[in-house]
Amino acid sequence: MLKVFDIHTYYGDSHVLQGVSLHVEKGTVAAVLGRNGVGKTTLCRSIVGFNSARSGRVAFNDIDITHLPPHRIHGLGISLVPQGRRIFPSLTVQENLAIAEKRDGKISPSPFSWNLQKVFALFPRLAERSRHRGNELSGGEQQMLAIARALVANPVVLVMDEPTEGLAPALVAEVASLIQRLRAEGTSVLLVEQNAAFAVKVADQVHLMSKGRIVHSSEPAALWENEDIKTQFLGVPPPQGLRPAPP
Repeated sequence: MLKVFDIHTYYGDSHVLQGVSLHVEKGTVAAVLGRNGVGKTTLCRSIVGFNSARSGRVAFNDIDITHLPPHRIHGLGISLVPQGRRIFPSLTVQENLAIAEKRDGKISPSPFSWNLQKVFALFPRLAERSRHRGNELSGGEQQMLAIARALVANPVVLVMDEPTEGLAPALVAEVASLIQRLRAEGTSVLLVEQNAAFAVKVADQVHLMSKGRIVHSSEPAALWENEDIKTQFLGVPPPQGLRPAPP
Protein backbone atom coordinates (compact mmCIF):
# COMPACT_ATOMS: atom_id res chain seq x y z
CA MET A 1 0.00 0.00 0.00
CA LEU A 2 1.84 3.16 1.17
CA LYS A 3 5.55 2.72 1.90
CA VAL A 4 8.07 5.34 2.96
CA PHE A 5 11.71 4.34 2.61
CA ASP A 6 14.45 6.32 4.37
CA ILE A 7 13.29 9.76 3.20
CA HIS A 8 15.25 12.95 3.85
CA THR A 9 13.34 16.20 3.40
CA TYR A 10 14.69 19.71 3.67
CA TYR A 11 13.35 23.25 3.95
CA GLY A 12 16.19 25.13 2.33
CA ASP A 13 19.26 24.06 4.28
CA SER A 14 17.22 22.80 7.23
CA HIS A 15 17.33 18.99 7.36
CA VAL A 16 13.87 18.16 8.74
CA LEU A 17 13.25 14.47 7.99
CA GLN A 18 16.38 12.45 8.61
CA GLY A 19 15.75 8.96 7.30
CA VAL A 20 12.06 8.23 8.01
CA SER A 21 10.64 4.84 7.06
CA LEU A 22 7.17 3.42 7.68
CA HIS A 23 4.47 1.33 6.00
CA VAL A 24 0.68 1.70 5.98
CA GLU A 25 -1.00 -1.54 5.01
CA LYS A 26 -4.41 -1.82 3.36
CA GLY A 27 -7.32 -1.27 5.71
CA THR A 28 -5.17 -0.28 8.69
CA VAL A 29 -4.56 2.85 10.72
CA ALA A 30 -0.96 3.91 11.31
CA ALA A 31 -0.45 6.75 13.78
CA VAL A 32 2.57 9.04 13.93
CA LEU A 33 2.98 10.75 17.29
CA GLY A 34 5.40 13.32 18.62
CA ARG A 35 5.81 16.78 20.03
CA ASN A 36 5.56 19.98 18.01
CA GLY A 37 8.35 20.57 15.54
CA VAL A 38 9.62 16.99 15.18
CA GLY A 39 8.69 16.69 11.50
CA LYS A 40 5.22 15.13 11.52
CA THR A 41 3.63 17.67 9.18
CA THR A 42 6.70 17.58 6.93
CA LEU A 43 6.18 13.82 6.63
CA CYS A 44 2.60 14.41 5.45
CA ARG A 45 3.75 17.05 2.98
CA SER A 46 6.46 14.76 1.64
CA ILE A 47 3.94 11.98 1.02
CA VAL A 48 1.39 14.14 -0.82
CA GLY A 49 3.98 15.99 -2.89
CA PHE A 50 4.04 19.44 -1.31
CA ASN A 51 7.66 19.03 -0.20
CA SER A 52 9.32 16.19 -2.07
CA ALA A 53 12.01 14.22 -0.29
CA ARG A 54 15.54 15.02 -1.44
CA SER A 55 16.53 11.38 -1.03
CA GLY A 56 14.77 8.14 -0.18
CA ARG A 57 11.53 6.96 -1.74
CA VAL A 58 7.76 7.09 -1.25
CA ALA A 59 5.81 4.29 -2.97
CA PHE A 60 2.08 3.77 -3.33
CA ASN A 61 0.90 0.40 -4.65
CA ASP A 62 4.44 -0.13 -5.97
CA ILE A 63 4.40 3.18 -7.88
CA ASP A 64 7.21 5.58 -7.02
CA ILE A 65 5.45 8.83 -6.13
CA THR A 66 8.42 10.56 -4.49
CA HIS A 67 8.67 13.36 -7.04
CA LEU A 68 5.20 13.35 -8.57
CA PRO A 69 3.23 16.62 -8.39
CA PRO A 70 0.47 16.76 -5.77
CA HIS A 71 -2.40 16.51 -8.28
CA ARG A 72 -0.99 13.26 -9.67
CA ILE A 73 -0.59 11.79 -6.19
CA HIS A 74 -4.13 12.83 -5.32
CA GLY A 75 -5.39 11.25 -8.53
CA LEU A 76 -3.82 7.94 -7.56
CA GLY A 77 -5.93 7.85 -4.40
CA ILE A 78 -4.15 9.70 -1.57
CA SER A 79 -6.10 12.52 0.10
CA LEU A 80 -4.95 14.92 2.80
CA VAL A 81 -6.78 16.48 5.72
CA PRO A 82 -4.24 19.25 6.34
CA GLN A 83 -3.30 20.79 9.63
CA GLY A 84 -5.06 24.14 9.94
CA ARG A 85 -8.00 22.97 7.75
CA ARG A 86 -7.08 25.16 4.71
CA ILE A 87 -10.56 25.26 3.25
CA PHE A 88 -11.47 27.87 0.63
CA PRO A 89 -12.81 30.76 2.75
CA SER A 90 -14.68 32.52 -0.07
CA LEU A 91 -16.50 29.39 -1.26
CA THR A 92 -19.58 27.87 0.31
CA VAL A 93 -19.52 24.51 2.05
CA GLN A 94 -21.14 22.90 -0.99
CA GLU A 95 -18.68 24.55 -3.38
CA ASN A 96 -15.70 23.40 -1.29
CA LEU A 97 -17.00 19.85 -1.52
CA ALA A 98 -17.98 20.02 -5.19
CA ILE A 99 -14.42 20.96 -6.17
CA ALA A 100 -13.04 17.84 -4.50
CA GLU A 101 -15.77 15.35 -5.34
CA LYS A 102 -14.58 12.48 -7.51
CA ARG A 103 -16.78 12.15 -10.58
CA ASP A 104 -14.53 10.39 -13.07
CA GLY A 105 -16.47 7.15 -12.97
CA LYS A 106 -13.58 5.06 -11.70
CA ILE A 107 -14.50 2.19 -9.45
CA SER A 108 -13.69 2.89 -5.82
CA PRO A 109 -11.33 0.37 -4.16
CA SER A 110 -14.03 -0.04 -1.52
CA PRO A 111 -17.67 -1.00 -2.07
CA PHE A 112 -18.42 2.09 0.00
CA SER A 113 -18.12 5.43 -1.77
CA TRP A 114 -18.48 8.97 -0.48
CA ASN A 115 -20.52 11.74 -2.06
CA LEU A 116 -22.15 14.98 -0.91
CA GLN A 117 -25.16 13.19 0.50
CA LYS A 118 -23.09 10.77 2.56
CA VAL A 119 -20.82 13.42 4.06
CA PHE A 120 -23.84 15.56 4.88
CA ALA A 121 -25.35 12.55 6.66
CA LEU A 122 -22.06 12.09 8.51
CA PHE A 123 -21.82 15.78 9.44
CA PRO A 124 -25.40 17.14 9.61
CA ARG A 125 -24.09 20.53 10.69
CA LEU A 126 -22.45 20.93 7.28
CA ALA A 127 -25.76 20.18 5.59
CA GLU A 128 -27.39 22.91 7.67
CA ARG A 129 -24.67 25.38 6.65
CA SER A 130 -24.15 24.19 3.09
CA ARG A 131 -24.67 27.70 1.67
CA HIS A 132 -22.39 29.42 4.17
CA ARG A 133 -18.91 30.45 3.08
CA GLY A 134 -15.89 28.82 4.64
CA ASN A 135 -14.96 31.94 6.60
CA GLU A 136 -18.41 31.96 8.21
CA LEU A 137 -17.91 28.57 9.84
CA SER A 138 -16.69 27.85 13.36
CA GLY A 139 -13.36 26.08 13.84
CA GLY A 140 -15.09 22.77 14.45
CA GLU A 141 -17.24 23.18 11.35
CA GLN A 142 -14.18 24.01 9.28
CA GLN A 143 -12.53 20.80 10.47
CA MET A 144 -15.63 18.83 9.53
CA LEU A 145 -15.45 20.43 6.09
CA ALA A 146 -11.75 19.61 5.70
CA ILE A 147 -12.45 15.97 6.52
CA ALA A 148 -15.53 15.84 4.28
CA ARG A 149 -13.57 17.40 1.41
CA ALA A 150 -10.98 14.63 1.63
CA LEU A 151 -13.64 11.92 1.83
CA VAL A 152 -15.57 12.92 -1.30
CA ALA A 153 -12.41 12.24 -3.31
CA ASN A 154 -12.86 8.59 -2.22
CA PRO A 155 -9.26 8.04 -1.19
CA VAL A 156 -7.50 4.71 -0.93
CA VAL A 157 -5.25 6.27 1.72
CA LEU A 158 -6.37 9.17 3.88
CA VAL A 159 -3.58 11.24 5.46
CA MET A 160 -4.90 13.17 8.47
CA ASP A 161 -2.65 15.83 9.99
CA GLU A 162 -3.79 16.75 13.53
CA PRO A 163 -7.51 16.16 12.82
CA THR A 164 -8.54 16.63 16.48
CA GLU A 165 -6.65 19.88 17.04
CA GLY A 166 -8.92 22.42 18.76
CA LEU A 167 -11.99 20.19 18.65
CA ALA A 168 -14.52 19.74 21.43
CA PRO A 169 -14.58 16.27 23.03
CA ALA A 170 -17.85 15.31 21.32
CA LEU A 171 -16.39 16.02 17.90
CA VAL A 172 -13.16 14.20 18.77
CA ALA A 173 -15.32 11.13 19.48
CA GLU A 174 -16.97 11.56 16.07
CA VAL A 175 -13.58 11.64 14.37
CA ALA A 176 -12.58 8.45 16.21
CA SER A 177 -15.77 6.72 15.03
CA LEU A 178 -15.13 7.89 11.47
CA ILE A 179 -11.57 6.51 11.45
CA GLN A 180 -12.81 3.16 12.73
CA ARG A 181 -15.50 3.15 10.07
CA LEU A 182 -12.98 3.92 7.31
CA ARG A 183 -10.76 1.07 8.46
CA ALA A 184 -13.72 -1.32 8.47
CA GLU A 185 -14.56 -0.25 4.90
CA GLY A 186 -11.01 -0.90 3.70
CA THR A 187 -9.59 2.63 3.60
CA SER A 188 -6.08 3.03 4.98
CA VAL A 189 -5.37 5.95 7.29
CA LEU A 190 -2.11 7.66 8.20
CA LEU A 191 -2.96 9.62 11.33
CA VAL A 192 -0.58 12.32 12.55
CA GLU A 193 -1.46 13.38 16.08
CA GLN A 194 -0.21 14.97 19.28
CA ASN A 195 -3.14 13.51 21.20
CA ALA A 196 -1.60 10.15 22.12
CA ALA A 197 -4.62 8.97 24.12
CA PHE A 198 -6.81 9.47 21.05
CA ALA A 199 -4.36 7.88 18.62
CA VAL A 200 -3.76 4.68 20.56
CA LYS A 201 -7.51 4.03 20.67
CA VAL A 202 -7.91 4.01 16.88
CA ALA A 203 -4.53 2.90 15.50
CA ASP A 204 -3.23 -0.55 14.61
CA GLN A 205 0.40 0.61 14.66
CA VAL A 206 2.03 3.64 16.27
CA HIS A 207 5.29 5.39 15.43
CA LEU A 208 6.98 8.01 17.59
CA MET A 209 8.94 10.80 15.94
CA SER A 210 11.69 12.90 17.49
CA LYS A 211 14.03 15.32 15.72
CA GLY A 212 13.08 14.10 12.27
CA ARG A 213 13.42 10.38 12.97
CA ILE A 214 11.20 7.46 13.96
CA VAL A 215 12.44 6.49 17.40
CA HIS A 216 9.85 3.89 18.39
CA SER A 217 7.32 1.67 16.57
CA SER A 218 4.94 -0.77 18.18
CA GLU A 219 1.35 -1.78 18.66
CA PRO A 220 -0.65 0.84 20.60
CA ALA A 221 -0.93 -1.16 23.82
CA ALA A 222 2.84 -1.67 23.99
CA LEU A 223 3.40 2.06 23.67
CA TRP A 224 0.79 2.93 26.26
CA GLU A 225 2.38 0.58 28.77
CA ASN A 226 5.86 2.03 28.23
CA GLU A 227 6.00 4.93 30.67
CA ASP A 228 9.62 5.81 29.89
CA ILE A 229 8.96 6.22 26.16
CA LYS A 230 5.77 8.24 26.75
CA THR A 231 7.49 10.57 29.19
CA GLN A 232 10.59 11.08 27.07
CA PHE A 233 9.00 11.62 23.66
CA LEU A 234 5.39 12.64 24.32
CA GLY A 235 5.67 14.55 27.58
CA VAL A 236 3.08 12.29 29.19
CA PRO A 237 3.77 12.32 32.96
CA PRO A 238 4.09 8.96 34.72
CA PRO A 239 0.87 7.96 36.48
CA GLN A 240 0.37 8.44 40.19
CA GLY A 241 -0.83 5.23 41.80
CA LEU A 242 -2.45 2.81 39.38
CA ARG A 243 -1.08 2.51 35.84
CA PRO A 244 -3.46 3.62 33.09
CA ALA A 245 -5.41 0.90 31.34
CA PRO A 246 -4.07 0.00 27.88
CA PRO A 247 -6.22 0.96 24.88
